[in-house]
Amino acid sequence: MNFRCHTCGKEHDDRPDIGADKPDNWWGIPKKERAKRIKLTGDTCIIDDDYFIRGVIEIPVHDYPEKFGFGVWVSQKKENFVTYRKHPDTSVIGPFFGWLCTRIAYYEDSTYLLKTTAHFQDGNLRPRIELEPTDHPLAVDQREGITLEKAWEIVHFYMKE
Repeated sequence: MNFRCHTCGKEHDDRPDIGADKPDNWWGIPKKERAKRIKLTGDTCIIDDDYFIRGVIEIPVHDYPEKFGFGVWVSQKKENFVTYRKHPDTSVIGPFFGWLCTRIAYYEDSTYLLKTTAHFQDGNLRPRIELEPTDHPLAVDQREGITLEKAWEIVHFYMKE
């Protein structure tokens, strides 16, 4: 679906998602200690005795067939983390509670440590991350959806960084 962007004025064919390749906790470990203290894959991360999984916060886009996705990291209890690693491709496990460990800088109010629930999915898909229904702007966006213009505004916010 073509769309003329109100942010940059260009015509776009599709809307990309935004994602974090590491949990924010990764950045708190000194560079020289990372190799020893961190085990990072594309979908999981262990930092000392803290466990994280990568998932997607999906935001409905009004009058658009696809949702906008934020690739994020959430903490997990060790038992839940182990269960996920044993069964990464099933919707039979969970849902599991976790804390959001990705700051989404687009939102002025910090997103770090918002309460989440990870819903696991079949089909080799990353877990769908649902935020606790609060008045935080990200939770409101997930619950109520955003316009396509706002989705592109978010994308362009990250293209500047």
